[in-house]
Amino acid sequence: MIDNAPVGASPEPAGARRIGRYEAYVVVFAASAITLIIEIVAARILAPHIGVSVYTWTSVIGVILAGISLGNWLGGMLADRAASRALLGLILLAGAAATLLILPLAQLAPDWVSQAPLLLRIVLLTGLLFLAPALVLGMVSPMVVKLTLSDISVTGNVVGRIYAVSTAGAIVGVFLTGFVLIQALGSRETLLALAVFTAMMAIGTGRLWQIPGKLIAGILLLGALGVFTWSQQSFASGCIAESNYYCIKVWDRELEDDDPVRVLALDRLVHSYSRPDDPTYLHYSYQRVFAAVAEIVAEENPEFSSLFVGGGGYELPRFFDAVHPQSSVEVIEIDPQVTATARTYLGLDRAPDVVTINEDARMALPRRRADSVDLVIGDAFNDLSVPYHLTTLEFNQEIQRVLAPDGIYAVNIVDAPGPGMFLRSFVHTLQQTFNDVAVMPVTFGLDFQDRMSILVLASDETIDRAGLNSFFRSVRLRSEGRVVSDRDLADWMALREPVLLSDNHAPVDNFLAPLFLKRA
Repeated sequence: MIDNAPVGASPEPAGARRIGRYEAYVVVFAASAITLIIEIVAARILAPHIGVSVYTWTSVIGVILAGISLGNWLGGMLADRAASRALLGLILLAGAAATLLILPLAQLAPDWVSQAPLLLRIVLLTGLLFLAPALVLGMVSPMVVKLTLSDISVTGNVVGRIYAVSTAGAIVGVFLTGFVLIQALGSRETLLALAVFTAMMAIGTGRLWQIPGKLIAGILLLGALGVFTWSQQSFASGCIAESNYYCIKVWDRELEDDDPVRVLALDRLVHSYSRPDDPTYLHYSYQRVFAAVAEIVAEENPEFSSLFVGGGGYELPRFFDAVHPQSSVEVIEIDPQVTATARTYLGLDRAPDVVTINEDARMALPRRRADSVDLVIGDAFNDLSVPYHLTTLEFNQEIQRVLAPDGIYAVNIVDAPGPGMFLRSFVHTLQQTFNDVAVMPVTFGLDFQDRMSILVLASDETIDRAGLNSFFRSVRLRSEGRVVSDRDLADWMALREPVLLSDNHAPVDNFLAPLFLKRA
């Protein structure tokens, strides 16, 4: 059994004291919760330096698991040699120090690994920041088991309960971080709160006040780390807001023509250049092509309805609202904080007729009436970070359902069309749903080997290729910018066999991996 005042069943190290069952549960619950909170926060800390991708999450999960595994092993060895309350308290104090140290290291470590190849850089940076706290906190459970176990005949029961409580703590930590802490406190402030809480738990559990020398040493260590953390401006993330999705940054700058613009960056990617006082300003070429598509739709129906999947800087919704005042504009943007930022800093507050739904498009679209939209603009792909569930056959079928019979679905994607497996598969998947699919490289042709924006249009009616090509000639785009002929598109598609993207199988990250590595 587990007893609140357990009696040792085996010789104890000198000065060792046991802990009761409920205290044991609290300690392992908290230690596991803290570990998982650090794991979830890790991606937010790393995002400004290496972005958020499948490689980032793979490294975070791998490093945290490696730390926990090593911590369990070392903690078990240490528990057999010198288990005591004081040692448990010192382990927790070391966990607090390692957690606090993440903040200054996040400012310094990226420069230390900047010359390494990208994938190695991601793993090294993740390890430098997060291996130590996971390892130290991983030592807690075996130490608690040793201090709690009073009868070897119930070892299985004791260990099972402790690890069950530990897992419960991890679960609570995951949900608490994702649903509350990051948005309420911010990632850096969350880490600071964890360090303070862990230090307090160390003093209480280890009864360090009874050992003045160790208590003073621990306080001095944490104080020195605190000063070091503050000196490195560890809380200066640059975010004007931190949502559950992005670190959001906004600043003003002047372009080469000395015209001022306002820049929106989500994590490490500049997402938009806009002028809050001029809703007709469109910085990117692909945005002007979207504007041309809207012109073609408006010629037939000035009161057309448009639906944007992805809001970002809201340049195009504001443009549509200003240039086509008879039309209706609706935006599905997953992040409410991005929408709030656009209202406060990017001029969206001056476009009151733009309606926003803050929800994932896969959840919002099924509630829309069939045949209710004339133009759907897909602009939710964040550079090389692509939400795969918005590329699949099932999603395309939902888009087709909400589109009017002659409606158009226009999407901006990034790929290197030469190798272009993502573009090929995306086009191939659209062709399974829509009667006509057109591809428009905004700058170079389909043989281009580097990343660029490509617009893809899909409709059940024939797309006005001549009108779009006329637009390409009328604006300052590179001469290669044009709608690819059906024959050229078919020849290009035949060079490599595309993959049908479905909810069950959409290896988008794999297709874009070469671009991700080349960017390094």
